[in-house]
Amino acid sequence: MTEAARDPLVFAFEFDGTGGARRLNWDDIANGPAERPGVRRWLHLDRLSADVRTWLVDHSGLDLVIDRALLQEDTRPRCVKHGPGYLINLRGVNLNEGAVPEDMIAIRIWATADVVISLRAFHIKAAQDLREQIMQGEVPASSGAILAFLAARLTDRIEPVVSGLEDQAGDFEETLIYDAGSLPKSALSNFRRRVLQLRRYVIPQRDALAQMAREGGDLFSADEVLHLREIGDRVTRIGEELDNIRDRSTVMQEQIVEERAERMDQRLFVLSVISAIFLPLGFVTGLFGVNVGGVPGTSSPVAFTLLCLSMAGIAGLLILLLHRMRWL
Repeated sequence: MTEAARDPLVFAFEFDGTGGARRLNWDDIANGPAERPGVRRWLHLDRLSADVRTWLVDHSGLDLVIDRALLQEDTRPRCVKHGPGYLINLRGVNLNEGAVPEDMIAIRIWATADVVISLRAFHIKAAQDLREQIMQGEVPASSGAILAFLAARLTDRIEPVVSGLEDQAGDFEETLIYDAGSLPKSALSNFRRRVLQLRRYVIPQRDALAQMAREGGDLFSADEVLHLREIGDRVTRIGEELDNIRDRSTVMQEQIVEERAERMDQRLFVLSVISAIFLPLGFVTGLFGVNVGGVPGTSSPVAFTLLCLSMAGIAGLLILLLHRMRWL
């Protein structure tokens, strides 16, 4: 779908002071600023829409620095105070059909006491959860409540994915360490890549949530700050679990490398023993195979039999010697 064909508005609400909420359409937003006196707003927009880009730059009333930050291609989780509001980037696992959960998708947010503008490029279930709650009459009390809800639901969906990775790590350990089995060639490397993809965003997301709780006193109530701290603690625990999974996968990788090196050493040892046995035999056969006069036994009918018996005896003596030397 081209930028021009994308619907700019995912959904939007305007909240009055009595706990009511009104759905907005794009015409209510397109030609005016983001904030409207006397009401609070939550605008959830499609970042890839050309209309959204035009509105942000020409009509939203936001600082150009904020416009660029909301529209940039690649982001990492962060929280930055800028003037009257906060620029917040968060990440959630990608649970869309056909997607890989570890390919985390971003929600970019500009939040003040009067407006929350959230932008996404792909469907984010956390925002959909809040929309359904509002439609059922449970209106968030403040912009801070909207942010805390989104952060909580994003975290709710990260935890099962990490638990699944932990279970998979346990299965790998049972196969490799306890059952002395083997894994498909790329299974462990793909698994480690998935863990690192999640960790890349979970660790800075922990820091972003801590920053929100620490500096967002003008946006969050005391209860919301406590909620954010609890969410941050959960994200910290998720990060620690990912670190643990990463370390376990490193140990498993080292185990595989050691086993491969041991198998290679065993094969080289067998080849060395075979070479040690057949080297003198090859010398004898080469010596007796020279085509010059004077080679003993050329006219004797039993010479070949004696040569074979002597070579068998030499091989037996070499095997006995290697056994006494504890090479066998």
